[in-house]
Amino acid sequence: MQFEVFTLLPEVFPSYLDTSIIKRARERGLIHVRVHNIRDYTHDKHHMTDDTPYGGGGGMVMKPDPVFEAVETVIGLNKPFDDSLEEPSASVRDEAIPTPPNPDSNIPIILLTPQGRVFNQTIAQELSAHPRIALICGRYEGIDERIREHLVTDEISIGDFVLTGGELPALILIDAIARLLPDVLGDPTGAQDDSHAMGLLEYPHYTRPPEFRGWKAPDVLLSGDHAKIDKWRRQQALERTFKKRPDMLEKAELTKEDLKFIEKLKSS
Repeated sequence: MQFEVFTLLPEVFPSYLDTSIIKRARERGLIHVRVHNIRDYTHDKHHMTDDTPYGGGGGMVMKPDPVFEAVETVIGLNKPFDDSLEEPSASVRDEAIPTPPNPDSNIPIILLTPQGRVFNQTIAQELSAHPRIALICGRYEGIDERIREHLVTDEISIGDFVLTGGELPALILIDAIARLLPDVLGDPTGAQDDSHAMGLLEYPHYTRPPEFRGWKAPDVLLSGDHAKIDKWRRQQALERTFKKRPDMLEKAELTKEDLKFIEKLKSS
């Protein structure tokens, strides 16, 4: 999968992308992340990417022309793909960039904005099916509305709060989507057991030592009986979801045994 990130702050990305699971996935060619500086697509002496809002008001607004040119050039919507574009940092540049696809209007062009649909595991799964995704990081007071109306194909928010820009949300999407791809995680089933992936919060985890400061790991986890362990984990996930996020139970796929267990929780 290839991520195309459009930002005014490319220096934000290397420290996270060069760490842990994401770094290893990039090194193995499982994902490619290209960070594009929107300022590189300005044509004035001062590389201006913002201007005052029409009609007055506080703050500055991101201009449409450099954003359109950046996305159209890289994605190839109206112009040939230019693989010779200089990337902002050698640490972010992938050593092996796959041959770019033909111009494709089906590539999701996502604006990170508090006005978008709220990101969740289902959306991460949906986006993981795409071979290429574009992420536009907003800044300042906002973006020129023509970007939203005529360039962007999707808008995503990471929650009901406001950040100073879309860079952190972009990293969150990259991480959440990448870990769903084959071979990115060491455990092939790791992502399947995560909170939200199975419609429930994840069950508790324990590791060595078996007893710490008088607190013991549950005996069932040390028993070696995998059927009992699976049942315990399922019930723990149900109980944790019931107590912390009961709203999730309305959409979760529950068996008759699950429903009986939830009724016991309600009556206890």
